[in-house]
Amino acid sequence: MKHLLVYGWLSLVAMLHGNTLQAQDSTIAIPTITVFAPVYIDSAFADGAYKLGNGGMPRQMWSSLEFYQGMMLAVDSLNKEKVKLRVIFQDTKSVQPTLEEVLTGDTLQKSQLLVAVFTARNDIKPLADFSKDFKIPLLSYTFPNDGGVTQNPYFVLINPTLKVHLEAIFKYLQRNYPTQPINLFKRKGATEDMIQQTFEELNKKTPGTKLKLNPIELRDGFMPEEALVSLDSTKENITICGSLQDEFAFNLTRTLGTAKPYRSVIIGMPTWESGRDYSKFMEIIYTSHFQLKKNEKAVNYISAAYKNKLAGKAGDMVFKGFEAMYHFGKLLAKYPNNILQHLSDKEFRLLNDFDIRANKLSDGSTDYLENKKIYFIRKQDGLIKTVKE
Repeated sequence: MKHLLVYGWLSLVAMLHGNTLQAQDSTIAIPTITVFAPVYIDSAFADGAYKLGNGGMPRQMWSSLEFYQGMMLAVDSLNKEKVKLRVIFQDTKSVQPTLEEVLTGDTLQKSQLLVAVFTARNDIKPLADFSKDFKIPLLSYTFPNDGGVTQNPYFVLINPTLKVHLEAIFKYLQRNYPTQPINLFKRKGATEDMIQQTFEELNKKTPGTKLKLNPIELRDGFMPEEALVSLDSTKENITICGSLQDEFAFNLTRTLGTAKPYRSVIIGMPTWESGRDYSKFMEIIYTSHFQLKKNEKAVNYISAAYKNKLAGKAGDMVFKGFEAMYHFGKLLAKYPNNILQHLSDKEFRLLNDFDIRANKLSDGSTDYLENKKIYFIRKQDGLIKTVKE
């Protein structure tokens, strides 16, 4: 395999090609974790020399590179704690060897855990099929989620599907606004119809209080009065943004946030975590499986370590990479033969909890595993105010 060995990029320290990244001596019989991410190292370096000049790094490299950097910071911490773990990194966009060559070789079969960052749906199934064939758990860490993978009890979605987020939003509304009318603003579209249908199905099946849902379809580029006509100036207006489309969400939050006669609470989609910041118009609530607010000590440690290594500010993918390696790495070191049964353990909790459960098929067999842990994040003027479970 081809592996990245040092951190630097912004500091223009060359990333070299070499052997495995190791938390301990590879001559010892220790568990192996293999990490996959599309870093496109061959498009940035030729014969060990950086070839992209001073024009900046292509955006397609950013998230995976940050995940890798966070992962390597965690390797440093695991080394300091003398955790016995062998770590291998594979660039899934490597020219030599290709991902296909890696999957047909025998090195990968010796891993006890696979962690992957995917940026293309077509990249998911080959690695998922490998995990099933050799019974090695594969943690899919980013969107896109399932890639059409089914009947694979070794495939684990760390980033939950939209359906899980919608189920969490439904329960949140039941707890906090059980008797109030709730406006579900949406645009025309297949995803928007799925969001509405999911809420309506949950409403039919719930043994608890049914929500008073009021679906409202707005055209793209709607005028403020088209949305405000459904609001009540004498009450707090509870609103769901039932669309993942950025411009629609921007228009809706701007409309509600600048309509001073109306008091509004808006619950958005998980895409609000990384999309355009709508919180400059009003306080927003959105769902996420990932948060940084509840362990300030760990956040400060990772931020300082990143700044010391790269003289920059750590983004979310740095923290996700660190958590993936540190949390699941320590679990693997303790449970090398049956980590699949311990993925939700809180023993080595760092930033987030995980609630990994099986999604069942009609015959009772496992379709795939999925993290069901969802946080509700309140944000205003770009700052996170609270995080609730």
